[in-house]
Amino acid sequence: MTETTRALWRKRGTALLAAVLGAAAFLLAGLPLPLLLGPMAGCLVFALSGARMAGMGVAGVFMRTFLGVAIGASITPEVLGQVPGMAASLAVIPVLVVATGLPGYVFFRRVAGFDPPTAFYSAMPGGLQDMLVFGEEAGGDPRALSLVHATRVLVIVTAAPFVLTLAYDLDLTRPPGEPASAIPLWEIAVMTAAGVAGWKIGERVGLFGASILGPLILTALLSLAGVIEHRPPAEIIWAAQFFIGIAVGAKYAGITARELRRDVTAGLGYAVILALVSLTIVEIVLQFSPAEPLEVLLAFLPGGQAEMVIIAILAGADLAFVVTHHLLRIMVVILLAPIVFGRFRR
Repeated sequence: MTETTRALWRKRGTALLAAVLGAAAFLLAGLPLPLLLGPMAGCLVFALSGARMAGMGVAGVFMRTFLGVAIGASITPEVLGQVPGMAASLAVIPVLVVATGLPGYVFFRRVAGFDPPTAFYSAMPGGLQDMLVFGEEAGGDPRALSLVHATRVLVIVTAAPFVLTLAYDLDLTRPPGEPASAIPLWEIAVMTAAGVAGWKIGERVGLFGASILGPLILTALLSLAGVIEHRPPAEIIWAAQFFIGIAVGAKYAGITARELRRDVTAGLGYAVILALVSLTIVEIVLQFSPAEPLEVLLAFLPGGQAEMVIIAILAGADLAFVVTHHLLRIMVVILLAPIVFGRFRR
């Protein structure tokens, strides 16, 4: 084992320790989503204290596949029949992207002082990894982009559970599904295989969000064919939460005082803009959408896709409704953002 490899494993061990301590603190305090928010908070505290950390690599990506499996397993013929009823609210998604992206760009450019490509891709409410790739290719600052989007996700995903607990009296500490003992072992094995196969096939064909969308598509086909009838067990969803919490929290490793003042503060400001715009749009959509208020709120909050799926599962929301809106948001951003920025630059 080389020194570089040993250093990487030490960083991962530190992140794992921070996550365990954070999760334990949240569990003892009875706070919502302890296995998601606890690891985020633990890693953030360690990062601010100067600890060197790293994400869990392939293991972390593997655990994300179970979120795609959970969504795909929820797609049944009855759910597909409900899709036409989402058309009106889905049509609002491009409006959400423009309504958050435009003031976000002005904020990052004029207030935060970012250069044009960093400001533009910081303001786009798309997937973190995709915005990092596009932003870096356009000449933006990848570290600033990483911290801004990590802060966006952290703030929204942290605030949402507390809002849901107060507004809807939800118990977000309950098990996110059936225990493993209640699900046939062969079905768990099929879901695991579908997750890995969907992930790798998605990567091979260049699918965005391959670790979630690939398993989603493959598992949905199995669900529609009647091969599987359950979601992944609660124990697996808990583990997925834990690793996703580490992935977000570890983004702050190595943060400097300047980055904290500039990039994280900018991310906090943008999260406030996102919240105000998103809640306004939620109020508008509720005037005509037949969906439940909880589901509309989760569908239009631009947090991370994986993190919002976790919250939707625990809240007992309609996964198909929530995920369809988030997928469309990400697709709109990925397809149009490079084109719009290219024309803007010219």
